[in-house]
Order: sequence, then C-alpha cells, then structure tokens
Amino acid sequence: MFRSCVTAFLLLLIHCCFAQQQQSSKDVTNFRALVLFENKGHHVPFTDTARIWLNRFAKEKHIALDYITTTDAIDEHFLKKYQLLIQLDYVPYGWSEKAQHAFIKYIEEGWGGWIGLHHASLVGDFDGCKMWPWYYDFMGGIRFKDYIPGFATATVHIEEASHPVMKGLPRSFTIEKEEWYIYDASPRLKVNVLATVDESTYAPDVPVKMGDHPVIWTNRNVKAKNVYIFMGHSPQLFLDKNFVMLFENAIMWASHK
Repeated sequence: MFRSCVTAFLLLLIHCCFAQQQQSSKDVTNFRALVLFENKGHHVPFTDTARIWLNRFAKEKHIALDYITTTDAIDEHFLKKYQLLIQLDYVPYGWSEKAQHAFIKYIEEGWGGWIGLHHASLVGDFDGCKMWPWYYDFMGGIRFKDYIPGFATATVHIEEASHPVMKGLPRSFTIEKEEWYIYDASPRLKVNVLATVDESTYAPDVPVKMGDHPVIWTNRNVKAKNVYIFMGHSPQLFLDKNFVMLFENAIMWASHK
C-alpha cells in the first residue's frame, strides 16, 4: 500500500513537472523586436494592418514586440534591448542626433538586425529636414526622385534566390497596387540587390521609370543583418502569400546573428 502511494505520488510529481516545463516552453521569448511605425498620413491603413499581422506572427514565434511612433525614446541603452528593429514605413528624417547616433552604432556594430519597408527609403530633404548623410550611404547612395501616385501592378524578379530572405518564393511574382519609388541612381554599386521590379510590366504603363530598379536589397558593408523591402503601401499586401512569406523570412533572418 505504501509503495503504491509512493509510486502514485512520483507519477503525479513527474506529471506536474512536465506540465510546468511545457508551460515554460510556451512562455519562452525567442527575441525582442522594436517596431518604429508611421501613424499618420496615407500609410496608416498599411501600418495598422501590419501591426495586426505582426502581433499574430509574434505570438506564434514567441517574439516580444514593442511599438513606438517617434524616435524620441531611442538612445544606445534603449536599442540594446532589441535583437531586431523594424522601420515600418517610418521616414529617415527628423530624427534627433541622439537617435541617429544610437541607430548608427546599432547597425555598424551589429547589435541587432534591421528591416526597412517602403517609406524607409524616402531619402532626401523633406518637411524642412536635411538629408541624413549616413543613412543615404547605408541605403546605397540614393535620393528619392519620384513615384507613381496612381499605383501600378508589376512583376518582381528575384536575383539572388539562395538568400534566406527569398526562401520558398517563386523566381518572379506579381505585386498589385504599388507606388514604385524611383531614385536619382540605382543603389546596386553599393548594396547587394536581391530583387528588382520589371518596369516593362507596369499596368497601367507609366513613364515614371529608372531602368535598373532594385526593390529589395541588403547592405553587407555593416555588421547588422539588414534588408530593405520597397513594397509596403497597400494593406492588401497581407493577403499576398508571397509578400507575407518575404516578410516572415526577413524577420527570422535579420533577428538572428
């Protein structure tokens, strides 16, 4: 009788420990990510939808997410908490010197990874703010020149299919309703181009073109894993399985050293 009670107690103890271990594994945070997002203007529908998607993805992958809408809090101590910074349609101007300095160290010293989307390439003089020279170089020596205000559908061609960000994607895929920014030069000579948009496939056809037109690239001249993804205007992108896969891949790749 005593032996049976001891056995039952041990089985109960093992079950409780196993259940606690299972719960602990569910509560594990794989990494922390900071999302700096635009919360005004015509990109709000995209960033609102993106945050809904990010919250769901973060729960699935055990990612701790923090959101900010200004760079006021950014300094070295603040950024060191995060393994990933997502610049979600947030412009690269109007940052304080403190925030710029911390961001530069974060990228150059590889404190974490970076993903920039869409508006993150609005490099130049805007809203009374001068261009950020370091960021200009980081983005491949480009300045924003023009865009397609009425939108166009186009085909994106992958150039480096072996890159982890491109895992599982077809060599070519269609993106609906984008603005397709053009710049004063191609960034190709200073960055590693992962994909380009085929301007001959614009529908409707428009004259806003630049020839060699990279839309996804990474800068290997810094220690941080980083990738810029141009697409990021329409909330309908989150119904596009290729865009979703691209974003998922980028998050998991850039967040791990």
